[in-house]
Amino acid sequence: MNEKIVQFNDKMTKSIDNMNSEFAAIRAGRANPHVLDRLRVDYYGTPSSIQQVANVTVPEPRMIQIQPWENSMIKVIEKEIMTSDIGIMPTNDGKVIRLVFPELTEERRKDLVKDVKKKGEAAKVAVRNIRRDANDLFKKQGKAGELSEDEQKQLEDEVQKITDKFITEIDKAVDEKSKEILTV
Repeated sequence: MNEKIVQFNDKMTKSIDNMNSEFAAIRAGRANPHVLDRLRVDYYGTPSSIQQVANVTVPEPRMIQIQPWENSMIKVIEKEIMTSDIGIMPTNDGKVIRLVFPELTEERRKDLVKDVKKKGEAAKVAVRNIRRDANDLFKKQGKAGELSEDEQKQLEDEVQKITDKFITEIDKAVDEKSKEILTV
């Protein structure tokens, strides 16, 4: 791969990684500890992820169990979960916090699929914007005489091929996540 293309390929890869991390946070009926990834709790003045201050397990398909290493963290973690957008009320027995995920309704599943498609579309827009930036750069270099017309055309074709590859990858990821959500 041409070194002029590598930076744009890396940016497109980051767009896909970002979309995949957003997909991981969307719950699909099953308990997935990744729904806690974005939450931060105050641990001795340092914002820390729940996984850094507690043992997070999935003992049953629709339950996440959080066992803080220090009992003083139970209230802090519980409060953070309640104020988050997860939409699940935590329960605790003084030692362990449990999150029980209800079965998703058909309507909620359809809303989640729409959300997945929106995130996929946003990732496609990001990839296309990166392609546009690349092509603009190559045109500038062509006008400045740094690239011949053939080199410019070749680079633009290469960027288009990479863009097509990433768009296909995004479509595949959206389809997989949509199927996962719609599977009862």
